[in-house]
Amino acid sequence: MENILLGINIILAIILVLLVLLQKSEGGALGIGVSQDNFMFSRSAGNFFTKATAFVATLFIICSLALTILSREGLTPTTSVIDKIEENADDAPKIPENNN
Repeated sequence: MENILLGINIILAIILVLLVLLQKSEGGALGIGVSQDNFMFSRSAGNFFTKATAFVATLFIICSLALTILSREGLTPTTSVIDKIEENADDAPKIPENNN
């Protein structure tokens, strides 16, 4: 199951990159010089590529989360990281005391 989801995730990533690259460049350097009115009601808001990018990005995130959940099923927590640090602290060499 993990292999199937991993394959789907790779395909979605490639599609997502292609959709972003195919979108028309609006210019404006990340919105500099664009008023809020033009941003909210621009022609590109309903563009097919914009909607498709949002849809594929949502599928990519869901698939990534599913992969994470499936991969954690095999892991069994044995000890805490803090417990391991405390165990290693006991093994550290002791500082000799000054006997003068």
